[in-house]
Amino acid sequence: MIRKTLFLLPLIHAFCINIWAQEKLPLDPNLEIAASFGPYRPIGVSVSSNNRLFVSFPKQKEDHQYGLTEIINGRRVPYPNEDWNKQGDEKSHFVNVQDIFVDAQDYLWVLDSKPSSSGSIFGGPGKIDEGQFKLLKINTRTNQVERIYTFNDIDKEKSGLNDVRIDVPKNLAYLSDPGQAAIIILDLRTGKTRKALENTSFTLADPGLVLSYSGTSMRNTAGKPFLSNVNGIALTHDFNYLYFKPINKEYLYRIATRHLADSSLSSTVLQKKVENMGKVGVTHGLLADSQGNIYLTTSMDYSIKYLSSDGEIHTLTQDPRLLWPDSLGIGGDGYLYFSCAQLSRDPQWNNGISKVELPYRVFKVKLPQRK
Repeated sequence: MIRKTLFLLPLIHAFCINIWAQEKLPLDPNLEIAASFGPYRPIGVSVSSNNRLFVSFPKQKEDHQYGLTEIINGRRVPYPNEDWNKQGDEKSHFVNVQDIFVDAQDYLWVLDSKPSSSGSIFGGPGKIDEGQFKLLKINTRTNQVERIYTFNDIDKEKSGLNDVRIDVPKNLAYLSDPGQAAIIILDLRTGKTRKALENTSFTLADPGLVLSYSGTSMRNTAGKPFLSNVNGIALTHDFNYLYFKPINKEYLYRIATRHLADSSLSSTVLQKKVENMGKVGVTHGLLADSQGNIYLTTSMDYSIKYLSSDGEIHTLTQDPRLLWPDSLGIGGDGYLYFSCAQLSRDPQWNNGISKVELPYRVFKVKLPQRK
C-alpha cells in the first residue's frame, strides 16, 4: 500500500545541490538545548515516563568517558553505575553502547554493539573479525541490570546491530541489522534470534542515493559513499506495527508485528506483508508517539519531520544546528528529545579534516498539538 504524502520540504539526491543550505536557515525559536556534552558524542536517547533522560555515547578513539549516562541537572552521571562504564571484561562492562530504549513498562534496554568491520555502517575492506553484542534489561526503579542477552546465534562476522524496540505483549525485541540487511527478532524468553526480510528491497540501501551536504557528497578518502541498509526502526504504542527503512532509501516501510511474530511464515510470504508508506526522503532515527505519529530525523535539510496517521509529512523543527539528528525519545513533559551526532562532519568524510561543531548536544522541542 502506498500512502499519499505531502512534502513541505522536498529532499533531493546527492548529485543535486541541497535546496536548504545550512547557512541560510534561521534558528528555530522553539528548539531548546536539553544538554551539552563538549567533545563527547551522543547517539542513543530515551526518556522514562517520569522524565528521566538517558543518553548513550559510542566508543571513540578519543574523547570518550562513559558509555551510558543519566542526565541530572545538565550533568552526565554514569548509569547504571560507574563500574559498568569502566573498561573491563565485555560481559560486565560496556564495549560500545549504540542504542537505548525505554519500553512501555519503564525498563531501559541498552544495546551494546560493536560491529565487525564488515557489519559496520562505515564498512570498507578489512580483516575478518567478530562483533561483540549484548542487550541489557535495566529496571529504572531499582537501577539494577535484570538480564543480559548475548546473541550467541547471530553471525557476528556480518552483523551490525543498530537500533532496538521492545514488543512487551509478545515478549519480543526487534533490532535493525544494517550489516545483514535484516530485522532481527529476539525472543526475550529464550534468548534465541531469527532473521526477517534479509536482503530484500525493503532492507537494502539504494547505492545510487548518496548523501550530500551543500553540494558535497559524503564520501570517504577512497571515494566510497556512506551507505547504510535498514537502520531506523519505530514500534507503534499499540505494538501492532514496526516501521523501518535504510538510511539510503527514500521510502518508509511497515509490517504488522503479528507477522513478524509468526515464525511459520516463509520469507516470500513475509515480504508480501510489508506495506510501503510512501516517500519520506533520507532519514536516520525513527520513533512513534502515542498519537500514531512517526518521527523521522534527517541531516540533509537539518530537520525533524513526522508522518501523521493521515499519511501526510509535517516538519516539526528545522534548524542549522541539527547536524545529523539521530536518536529520539519522548518525555512525560510533552517534549521530543533527540541527539545530534554530526557523523557527516567526521574527518572520514571530509578529506581527513574534522568539521565537527562543538559542543555536541541533545535538543528538545514540543510535540505537535493534538488534533
